[in-house]
Amino acid sequence: MRADARKNYSHLLAVARDVVTEDGVDASMRDIARRAEVGLATLLRHFPTREALFEALMCTNLDALTQKAGELETSKAPDEALVSWFREVVAFVQSYRGVVDLVASAHADPDSALYSSCATVHSVGARLLQRAQAEGTARADMNGDDLFALVSALGWAAGQPAFAPRADHLFHIIASAVLTNPSSNDVKRATG
Repeated sequence: MRADARKNYSHLLAVARDVVTEDGVDASMRDIARRAEVGLATLLRHFPTREALFEALMCTNLDALTQKAGELETSKAPDEALVSWFREVVAFVQSYRGVVDLVASAHADPDSALYSSCATVHSVGARLLQRAQAEGTARADMNGDDLFALVSALGWAAGQPAFAPRADHLFHIIASAVLTNPSSNDVKRATG
């Protein structure tokens, strides 16, 4: 990609990130183009579909979650690593209004541009869960799909105005339910 094209691409992504942060995943492609001071055709040349735009926006975040899982796996006890990573994923799904639905749909659709990134995040989460299960610190009756569903549910709930003030409390309840022998100090230490 030429230097000017890369600069335009980066500018479009930065503007899209701002617009999506404000308006959620239903942000208008036309509004993104207008705020980036380019024509809609220019935006569509870089991102031919809404899903392609979201794949580019979220890829960095999803890659960071994958990297974070690796770091936690080598630096923390299995239960602490799982809960810390769980907190990171919940924070990500709360970063863009509507991303829970988008990621949940992509997770089940191999044709989605987001499928590969979502599958990787799902896989590393399952690996952290299995590691904690092997140590006897996480429920044995859970799998990666359950963990992914809990992240989605908590992300959705925390995004609702009625539940937002209780987001941390809800997180602690769910994290405590995932661990086999949690004390409130263990969950707080892993998430604090």
